[in-house]
Amino acid sequence: MPTSRRTRNIVKSRPKAAVLAGLVIGTMAMSGCGPAQADNSLTWYINPDAGGQAAIAEKCTAESEGRYSIETSLLPSDAASQREQLARRLAAGDSSLDIMSLDPPFIAELAEPGFLAPVPDDVAAATTENVVEGALTGATWKDELVTIPFWANTQILWYRKSVAEAAGLDMSKPVTWEQIMEAARTQDKTLGVQGARAESMTVWVNALIESAGGSIIVDPEATADTVELDIDSPAGVAAADVVSTIGKDGLGGPGLPTQTENDSLIAFQGDSGSFMVNYPFVWPATNAAVEAGTLDQSVLDDIGWGLYPQMTPDQETAPPLGGIDLGVGAESDNPELAYEAIQCIVSVENQAEYFVTNGNPPSNTEAYNDPRIAETFPMANTIRDSLQIAAPRPQTPFYNEISTGIQQTWTPPADVDPDVTPKESDDFITLVLRGEQLL
Repeated sequence: MPTSRRTRNIVKSRPKAAVLAGLVIGTMAMSGCGPAQADNSLTWYINPDAGGQAAIAEKCTAESEGRYSIETSLLPSDAASQREQLARRLAAGDSSLDIMSLDPPFIAELAEPGFLAPVPDDVAAATTENVVEGALTGATWKDELVTIPFWANTQILWYRKSVAEAAGLDMSKPVTWEQIMEAARTQDKTLGVQGARAESMTVWVNALIESAGGSIIVDPEATADTVELDIDSPAGVAAADVVSTIGKDGLGGPGLPTQTENDSLIAFQGDSGSFMVNYPFVWPATNAAVEAGTLDQSVLDDIGWGLYPQMTPDQETAPPLGGIDLGVGAESDNPELAYEAIQCIVSVENQAEYFVTNGNPPSNTEAYNDPRIAETFPMANTIRDSLQIAAPRPQTPFYNEISTGIQQTWTPPADVDPDVTPKESDDFITLVLRGEQLL
Protein backbone atom coordinates (compact mmCIF):
# COMPACT_ATOMS: atom_id res chain seq x y z
CA MET A 1 0.00 0.00 0.00
CA PRO A 2 1.42 3.43 -0.85
CA THR A 3 2.33 5.67 2.05
CA SER A 4 1.54 9.37 2.13
CA ARG A 5 4.16 12.02 1.55
CA ARG A 6 2.43 14.03 4.25
CA THR A 7 2.85 13.21 7.95
CA ARG A 8 0.50 14.94 10.32
CA ASN A 9 0.03 14.74 14.07
CA ILE A 10 -3.57 14.88 15.21
CA VAL A 11 -3.96 16.88 18.40
CA LYS A 12 -7.33 16.30 19.96
CA SER A 13 -8.31 19.53 21.71
CA ARG A 14 -11.05 22.12 21.48
CA PRO A 15 -10.77 24.48 18.47
CA LYS A 16 -10.47 28.16 19.31
CA ALA A 17 -13.45 30.35 18.47
CA ALA A 18 -12.90 32.99 15.84
CA VAL A 19 -14.90 35.13 13.51
CA LEU A 20 -16.59 33.19 10.70
CA ALA A 21 -14.91 34.19 7.47
CA GLY A 22 -15.92 33.56 3.90
CA LEU A 23 -19.67 33.50 4.50
CA VAL A 24 -21.90 36.55 4.95
CA ILE A 25 -24.49 35.42 7.42
CA GLY A 26 -26.64 38.56 7.63
CA THR A 27 -29.34 39.20 10.19
CA MET A 28 -31.21 36.05 11.14
CA ALA A 29 -33.66 34.98 13.78
CA MET A 30 -32.91 31.27 13.69
CA SER A 31 -32.08 30.44 17.32
CA GLY A 32 -34.09 27.48 18.45
CA CYS A 33 -35.26 26.83 14.90
CA GLY A 34 -34.59 23.10 15.09
CA PRO A 35 -37.26 20.49 15.78
CA ALA A 36 -38.30 19.74 19.33
CA GLN A 37 -36.48 16.71 20.67
CA ALA A 38 -36.73 14.20 23.49
CA ASP A 39 -33.80 14.17 25.90
CA ASN A 40 -32.12 11.26 24.11
CA SER A 41 -33.24 12.10 20.57
CA LEU A 42 -30.57 13.04 18.02
CA THR A 43 -31.03 14.70 14.64
CA TRP A 44 -28.59 13.69 11.91
CA TYR A 45 -28.51 16.10 8.96
CA ILE A 46 -27.60 13.94 5.99
CA ASN A 47 -26.65 14.55 2.38
CA PRO A 48 -28.78 12.78 -0.24
CA ASP A 49 -27.85 9.15 -0.87
CA ALA A 50 -29.58 5.88 -1.73
CA GLY A 51 -31.03 5.50 1.74
CA GLY A 52 -27.88 4.21 3.39
CA GLN A 53 -27.55 6.85 6.11
CA ALA A 54 -31.18 6.44 7.16
CA ALA A 55 -30.65 2.67 7.35
CA ILE A 56 -27.56 3.14 9.54
CA ALA A 57 -29.47 5.56 11.77
CA GLU A 58 -32.19 2.96 12.28
CA LYS A 59 -29.63 0.22 12.95
CA CYS A 60 -27.65 2.27 15.48
CA THR A 61 -30.84 3.37 17.23
CA ALA A 62 -31.81 -0.28 17.71
CA GLU A 63 -28.33 -1.25 18.90
CA SER A 64 -28.29 1.56 21.46
CA GLU A 65 -31.07 -0.20 23.39
CA GLY A 66 -32.78 3.04 24.24
CA ARG A 67 -29.75 5.18 25.08
CA TYR A 68 -30.49 7.36 22.05
CA SER A 69 -32.59 7.50 18.92
CA ILE A 70 -31.44 9.01 15.62
CA GLU A 71 -33.76 10.83 13.25
CA THR A 72 -32.41 11.90 9.87
CA SER A 73 -33.09 15.27 8.22
CA LEU A 74 -32.28 15.63 4.53
CA LEU A 75 -30.02 18.46 3.38
CA PRO A 76 -30.17 20.02 -0.14
CA SER A 77 -28.74 18.01 -3.01
CA ASP A 78 -25.76 20.24 -3.84
CA ALA A 79 -22.79 20.80 -1.53
CA ALA A 80 -22.91 24.61 -1.73
CA SER A 81 -26.50 24.72 -0.49
CA GLN A 82 -25.68 22.21 2.24
CA ARG A 83 -22.84 24.47 3.38
CA GLU A 84 -25.01 27.56 3.43
CA GLN A 85 -27.85 25.96 5.36
CA LEU A 86 -25.60 24.40 8.00
CA ALA A 87 -23.44 27.50 8.43
CA ARG A 88 -26.46 29.72 8.94
CA ARG A 89 -27.97 27.39 11.50
CA LEU A 90 -24.69 26.95 13.36
CA ALA A 91 -24.14 30.71 13.44
CA ALA A 92 -27.63 31.13 14.89
CA GLY A 93 -26.93 28.66 17.69
CA ASP A 94 -29.36 25.99 16.47
CA SER A 95 -29.30 23.23 19.09
CA SER A 96 -30.81 20.60 16.74
CA LEU A 97 -27.54 20.14 14.85
CA ASP A 98 -26.51 17.03 16.75
CA ILE A 99 -24.81 15.19 13.88
CA MET A 100 -23.98 16.65 10.48
CA SER A 101 -22.71 15.00 7.30
CA LEU A 102 -20.08 17.49 6.12
CA ASP A 103 -18.23 17.89 2.85
CA PRO A 104 -14.51 18.10 3.81
CA PRO A 105 -13.76 21.42 2.00
CA PHE A 106 -16.17 23.28 4.28
CA ILE A 107 -14.92 21.91 7.59
CA ALA A 108 -12.31 24.63 8.20
CA GLU A 109 -14.98 27.31 7.72
CA LEU A 110 -17.12 25.72 10.43
CA ALA A 111 -14.29 24.79 12.78
CA GLU A 112 -12.56 28.19 12.81
CA PRO A 113 -15.36 30.06 14.64
CA GLY A 114 -15.91 27.18 17.07
CA PHE A 115 -19.15 25.95 15.50
CA LEU A 116 -18.16 22.30 16.02
CA ALA A 117 -18.18 20.54 19.38
CA PRO A 118 -14.73 19.24 20.40
CA VAL A 119 -13.98 15.60 19.64
CA PRO A 120 -13.42 13.69 22.92
CA ASP A 121 -10.05 11.98 23.18
CA ASP A 122 -11.51 8.49 23.53
CA VAL A 123 -13.78 9.01 20.50
CA ALA A 124 -10.87 10.30 18.44
CA ALA A 125 -8.77 7.28 19.33
CA ALA A 126 -11.59 4.84 18.57
CA THR A 127 -12.60 6.38 15.24
CA THR A 128 -9.24 7.19 13.63
CA GLU A 129 -7.47 3.84 13.92
CA ASN A 130 -6.83 2.37 10.44
CA VAL A 131 -8.39 5.40 8.73
CA VAL A 132 -6.80 6.35 5.40
CA GLU A 133 -4.40 9.28 5.51
CA GLY A 134 -6.36 11.42 3.08
CA ALA A 135 -9.53 11.24 5.18
CA LEU A 136 -7.65 12.07 8.38
CA THR A 137 -6.16 15.12 6.73
CA GLY A 138 -9.55 16.29 5.53
CA ALA A 139 -11.03 15.93 9.04
CA THR A 140 -8.32 18.07 10.63
CA TRP A 141 -8.05 21.83 11.13
CA LYS A 142 -5.04 23.54 12.76
CA ASP A 143 -3.64 20.12 13.67
CA GLU A 144 -6.82 19.24 15.56
CA LEU A 145 -9.25 16.48 14.70
CA VAL A 146 -12.52 18.42 14.45
CA THR A 147 -14.73 15.88 12.65
CA ILE A 148 -14.90 12.09 12.33
CA PRO A 149 -14.21 10.49 8.92
CA PHE A 150 -17.23 8.49 7.74
CA TRP A 151 -16.74 7.61 4.10
CA ALA A 152 -14.07 8.83 1.75
CA ASN A 153 -14.08 9.33 -1.98
CA THR A 154 -11.44 9.69 -4.63
CA GLN A 155 -11.04 9.70 -8.37
CA ILE A 156 -9.11 6.93 -10.05
CA LEU A 157 -8.06 6.46 -13.66
CA TRP A 158 -10.49 4.38 -15.68
CA TYR A 159 -9.39 3.19 -19.10
CA ARG A 160 -10.46 1.11 -22.06
CA LYS A 161 -8.07 -1.82 -22.21
CA SER A 162 -8.26 -1.99 -25.99
CA VAL A 163 -7.20 1.66 -26.37
CA ALA A 164 -4.34 1.37 -23.89
CA GLU A 165 -3.07 -1.75 -25.64
CA ALA A 166 -3.30 -0.15 -29.08
CA ALA A 167 -1.37 2.85 -27.76
CA GLY A 168 1.33 0.60 -26.33
CA LEU A 169 0.82 1.66 -22.71
CA ASP A 170 1.76 -0.68 -19.88
CA MET A 171 -1.07 -0.06 -17.43
CA SER A 172 0.52 -2.19 -14.73
CA LYS A 173 2.71 0.86 -14.06
CA PRO A 174 1.75 4.44 -13.19
CA VAL A 175 1.03 6.60 -16.23
CA THR A 176 1.29 10.35 -16.71
CA TRP A 177 -1.12 12.91 -18.10
CA GLU A 178 1.21 13.35 -21.05
CA GLN A 179 1.02 9.63 -21.83
CA ILE A 180 -2.76 9.41 -21.77
CA MET A 181 -3.14 12.64 -23.75
CA GLU A 182 -0.80 11.27 -26.40
CA ALA A 183 -2.61 7.93 -26.42
CA ALA A 184 -5.98 9.63 -26.92
CA ARG A 185 -4.49 11.79 -29.68
CA THR A 186 -2.88 8.91 -31.61
CA GLN A 187 -5.93 6.67 -31.27
CA ASP A 188 -8.35 9.47 -32.19
CA LYS A 189 -10.24 9.12 -28.90
CA THR A 190 -11.39 11.53 -26.20
CA LEU A 191 -10.36 11.89 -22.56
CA GLY A 192 -12.95 11.85 -19.81
CA VAL A 193 -12.36 14.95 -17.68
CA GLN A 194 -14.73 17.46 -16.09
CA GLY A 195 -14.48 20.86 -17.77
CA ALA A 196 -17.69 22.49 -16.57
CA ARG A 197 -17.70 25.70 -14.53
CA ALA A 198 -18.48 23.82 -11.35
CA GLU A 199 -16.84 22.38 -8.24
CA SER A 200 -15.45 19.59 -10.43
CA MET A 201 -13.10 22.14 -12.04
CA THR A 202 -11.64 23.04 -8.65
CA VAL A 203 -11.24 19.33 -7.92
CA TRP A 204 -9.31 18.86 -11.16
CA VAL A 205 -7.10 21.94 -10.82
CA ASN A 206 -6.26 21.14 -7.20
CA ALA A 207 -5.35 17.55 -8.02
CA LEU A 208 -3.09 18.66 -10.88
CA ILE A 209 -1.31 21.26 -8.75
CA GLU A 210 -0.90 18.88 -5.80
CA SER A 211 0.34 16.14 -8.14
CA ALA A 212 2.94 18.59 -9.46
CA GLY A 213 4.21 19.14 -5.93
CA GLY A 214 2.45 22.44 -5.23
CA SER A 215 -0.53 23.77 -3.29
CA ILE A 216 -3.18 26.33 -4.11
CA ILE A 217 -2.77 28.10 -0.76
CA VAL A 218 0.48 28.65 1.13
CA ASP A 219 -0.80 29.04 4.70
CA PRO A 220 -4.33 27.72 5.24
CA GLU A 221 -4.54 29.48 8.60
CA ALA A 222 -3.86 32.97 7.21
CA THR A 223 -6.48 35.71 7.42
CA ALA A 224 -8.21 37.23 4.41
CA ASP A 225 -5.77 40.15 4.50
CA THR A 226 -2.67 37.98 4.70
CA VAL A 227 -3.63 34.87 2.74
CA GLU A 228 -1.09 33.95 0.10
CA LEU A 229 -1.95 31.82 -2.91
CA ASP A 230 0.54 29.80 -4.93
CA ILE A 231 -1.40 29.10 -8.10
CA ASP A 232 1.08 31.27 -10.02
CA SER A 233 3.88 28.76 -9.59
CA PRO A 234 5.63 26.03 -11.60
CA ALA A 235 3.01 23.57 -10.34
CA GLY A 236 0.20 25.91 -11.40
CA VAL A 237 1.73 26.40 -14.83
CA ALA A 238 2.04 22.62 -15.25
CA ALA A 239 -1.60 22.20 -14.28
CA ALA A 240 -2.68 24.89 -16.72
CA ASP A 241 -0.71 23.19 -19.48
CA VAL A 242 -2.69 19.96 -18.99
CA VAL A 243 -6.08 21.72 -18.91
CA SER A 244 -5.17 23.95 -21.85
CA THR A 245 -3.86 21.11 -24.01
CA ILE A 246 -6.95 18.98 -23.47
CA GLY A 247 -9.18 21.96 -24.23
CA LYS A 248 -7.35 23.46 -27.21
CA ASP A 249 -6.54 20.13 -28.87
CA GLY A 250 -10.10 18.89 -28.53
CA LEU A 251 -9.00 15.89 -26.49
CA GLY A 252 -11.94 16.30 -24.13
CA GLY A 253 -14.52 16.21 -26.91
CA PRO A 254 -16.92 18.95 -28.04
CA GLY A 255 -18.91 18.85 -24.80
CA LEU A 256 -15.92 19.53 -22.54
CA PRO A 257 -16.95 23.08 -21.45
CA THR A 258 -20.13 21.72 -19.84
CA GLN A 259 -18.94 18.23 -19.02
CA THR A 260 -19.66 16.87 -15.52
CA GLU A 261 -18.85 13.49 -13.96
CA ASN A 262 -21.95 11.88 -15.47
CA ASP A 263 -21.24 13.37 -18.89
CA SER A 264 -17.70 12.04 -18.75
CA LEU A 265 -18.99 8.56 -18.00
CA ILE A 266 -21.43 8.56 -20.91
CA ALA A 267 -18.68 9.61 -23.32
CA PHE A 268 -16.28 7.05 -21.85
CA GLN A 269 -18.80 4.27 -22.43
CA GLY A 270 -19.13 5.29 -26.08
CA ASP A 271 -16.99 4.54 -29.11
CA SER A 272 -14.69 7.50 -28.43
CA GLY A 273 -13.88 6.48 -24.86
CA SER A 274 -10.25 5.98 -23.88
CA PHE A 275 -9.17 7.23 -20.42
CA MET A 276 -11.21 8.96 -17.74
CA VAL A 277 -10.65 10.37 -14.25
CA ASN A 278 -13.78 9.80 -12.21
CA TYR A 279 -15.25 8.43 -8.99
CA PRO A 280 -16.10 4.81 -8.06
CA PHE A 281 -19.77 5.27 -9.04
CA VAL A 282 -18.56 4.50 -12.56
CA TRP A 283 -18.54 0.77 -11.85
CA PRO A 284 -22.08 0.23 -10.51
CA ALA A 285 -23.47 2.68 -13.07
CA THR A 286 -21.86 0.77 -15.93
CA ASN A 287 -23.01 -2.57 -14.54
CA ALA A 288 -26.53 -1.20 -14.24
CA ALA A 289 -26.46 -0.06 -17.88
CA VAL A 290 -25.41 -3.54 -18.99
CA GLU A 291 -28.16 -5.15 -16.91
CA ALA A 292 -30.70 -2.74 -18.37
CA GLY A 293 -29.60 -3.64 -21.88
CA THR A 294 -28.51 -0.12 -22.80
CA LEU A 295 -24.81 -1.02 -22.88
CA ASP A 296 -23.07 -4.06 -24.30
CA GLN A 297 -21.23 -6.43 -21.96
CA SER A 298 -18.12 -6.02 -24.10
CA VAL A 299 -17.79 -2.41 -22.91
CA LEU A 300 -17.76 -3.51 -19.27
CA ASP A 301 -15.21 -6.21 -20.06
CA ASP A 302 -12.99 -3.61 -21.72
CA ILE A 303 -12.72 -1.37 -18.63
CA GLY A 304 -9.59 -1.29 -16.49
CA TRP A 305 -8.50 0.96 -13.65
CA GLY A 306 -5.44 2.38 -11.93
CA LEU A 307 -4.26 5.28 -9.81
CA TYR A 308 -4.87 8.88 -10.87
CA PRO A 309 -2.34 10.00 -13.54
CA GLN A 310 0.97 11.46 -12.43
CA MET A 311 2.22 14.82 -13.65
CA THR A 312 5.76 13.49 -14.11
CA PRO A 313 7.18 9.95 -14.05
CA ASP A 314 9.12 10.59 -10.84
CA GLN A 315 6.43 12.47 -8.85
CA GLU A 316 3.79 10.55 -6.88
CA THR A 317 0.25 11.44 -7.85
CA ALA A 318 -2.09 13.24 -5.43
CA PRO A 319 -5.64 12.16 -6.31
CA PRO A 320 -8.69 14.21 -5.32
CA LEU A 321 -10.17 13.65 -1.88
CA GLY A 322 -13.90 13.73 -1.26
CA GLY A 323 -16.39 11.97 0.96
CA ILE A 324 -18.26 12.86 4.12
CA ASP A 325 -17.13 13.56 7.67
CA LEU A 326 -19.40 13.69 10.71
CA GLY A 327 -19.45 16.76 12.92
CA VAL A 328 -21.36 17.69 16.06
CA GLY A 329 -22.80 21.16 16.49
CA ALA A 330 -21.26 23.15 19.33
CA GLU A 331 -24.74 24.06 20.62
CA SER A 332 -26.10 20.51 20.51
CA ASP A 333 -28.00 19.56 23.67
CA ASN A 334 -26.55 16.04 23.50
CA PRO A 335 -22.92 16.14 22.32
CA GLU A 336 -21.93 13.07 24.36
CA LEU A 337 -24.75 10.99 22.93
CA ALA A 338 -24.02 12.37 19.46
CA TYR A 339 -20.43 11.16 19.62
CA GLU A 340 -21.58 7.81 20.99
CA ALA A 341 -23.90 7.49 18.00
CA ILE A 342 -21.14 8.54 15.61
CA GLN A 343 -18.94 5.71 16.85
CA CYS A 344 -21.71 3.32 15.84
CA ILE A 345 -22.30 5.05 12.49
CA VAL A 346 -18.65 4.83 11.42
CA SER A 347 -18.08 1.27 12.58
CA VAL A 348 -16.16 -0.95 10.19
CA GLU A 349 -19.27 -3.05 9.61
CA ASN A 350 -21.43 -0.04 8.74
CA GLN A 351 -18.80 1.45 6.43
CA ALA A 352 -18.52 -1.83 4.52
CA GLU A 353 -22.30 -2.13 4.25
CA TYR A 354 -22.58 1.47 3.06
CA PHE A 355 -20.01 0.85 0.31
CA VAL A 356 -21.78 -2.27 -0.94
CA THR A 357 -25.27 -0.77 -0.86
CA ASN A 358 -24.65 2.90 -1.66
CA GLY A 359 -21.29 2.84 -3.47
CA ASN A 360 -19.48 5.17 -1.06
CA PRO A 361 -15.99 3.92 -0.13
CA PRO A 362 -14.97 3.37 3.50
CA SER A 363 -12.49 5.66 5.21
CA ASN A 364 -11.35 2.75 7.39
CA THR A 365 -8.99 0.29 5.70
CA GLU A 366 -10.31 -2.63 7.76
CA ALA A 367 -13.68 -2.33 6.03
CA TYR A 368 -12.05 -3.28 2.74
CA ASN A 369 -11.51 -6.80 4.13
CA ASP A 370 -15.23 -7.49 3.85
CA PRO A 371 -15.46 -10.10 1.04
CA ARG A 372 -18.60 -8.45 -0.36
CA ILE A 373 -16.59 -5.38 -1.28
CA ALA A 374 -14.18 -7.21 -3.58
CA GLU A 375 -17.14 -8.90 -5.27
CA THR A 376 -19.01 -5.64 -5.80
CA PHE A 377 -16.00 -3.38 -6.46
CA PRO A 378 -13.07 -5.36 -7.89
CA MET A 379 -11.06 -2.11 -7.95
CA ALA A 380 -11.50 -1.62 -4.19
CA ASN A 381 -7.78 -1.98 -3.45
CA THR A 382 -7.00 0.74 -5.99
CA ILE A 383 -9.58 3.00 -4.33
CA ARG A 384 -8.09 2.31 -0.90
CA ASP A 385 -4.55 2.97 -2.12
CA SER A 386 -5.69 6.18 -3.80
CA LEU A 387 -7.24 7.41 -0.56
CA GLN A 388 -3.96 6.90 1.26
CA ILE A 389 -2.24 9.45 -0.99
CA ALA A 390 -5.23 11.67 -1.80
CA ALA A 391 -4.88 15.42 -1.26
CA PRO A 392 -7.78 17.52 0.07
CA ARG A 393 -8.84 20.70 -1.61
CA PRO A 394 -7.55 23.87 0.11
CA GLN A 395 -8.38 23.71 3.82
CA THR A 396 -9.23 27.30 4.63
CA PRO A 397 -12.18 29.30 5.97
CA PHE A 398 -12.18 31.04 2.58
CA TYR A 399 -12.69 27.91 0.52
CA ASN A 400 -15.85 29.16 -1.16
CA GLU A 401 -14.09 32.25 -2.54
CA ILE A 402 -11.09 30.24 -3.70
CA SER A 403 -13.15 27.55 -5.39
CA THR A 404 -15.47 30.02 -7.13
CA GLY A 405 -12.48 32.07 -8.27
CA ILE A 406 -10.84 29.02 -9.82
CA GLN A 407 -14.05 28.04 -11.58
CA GLN A 408 -14.34 31.51 -13.11
CA THR A 409 -10.75 31.78 -14.32
CA TRP A 410 -10.03 28.20 -15.44
CA THR A 411 -13.08 27.75 -17.66
CA PRO A 412 -13.63 27.00 -20.44
CA PRO A 413 -10.55 24.75 -20.70
CA ALA A 414 -9.76 25.92 -24.24
CA ASP A 415 -9.28 29.47 -22.93
CA VAL A 416 -6.75 28.45 -20.29
CA ASP A 417 -3.26 29.79 -21.02
CA PRO A 418 -0.30 28.47 -19.00
CA ASP A 419 1.40 31.85 -19.36
CA VAL A 420 -1.62 33.82 -18.17
CA THR A 421 -4.22 31.81 -16.24
CA PRO A 422 -2.23 30.90 -13.08
CA LYS A 423 -1.34 34.54 -12.40
CA GLU A 424 -4.77 35.76 -13.42
CA SER A 425 -6.54 33.41 -11.02
CA ASP A 426 -4.02 34.11 -8.25
CA ASP A 427 -4.54 37.87 -8.56
CA PHE A 428 -8.31 37.66 -8.95
CA ILE A 429 -8.87 35.48 -5.88
CA THR A 430 -6.51 37.61 -3.79
CA LEU A 431 -8.47 40.75 -4.71
CA VAL A 432 -11.72 39.00 -3.80
CA LEU A 433 -10.35 38.03 -0.40
CA ARG A 434 -9.15 41.61 0.16
CA GLY A 435 -12.64 42.90 -0.63
CA GLU A 436 -11.44 44.72 -3.74
CA GLN A 437 -13.17 42.52 -6.31
CA LEU A 438 -16.54 40.75 -6.50
CA LEU A 439 -16.96 37.14 -7.52
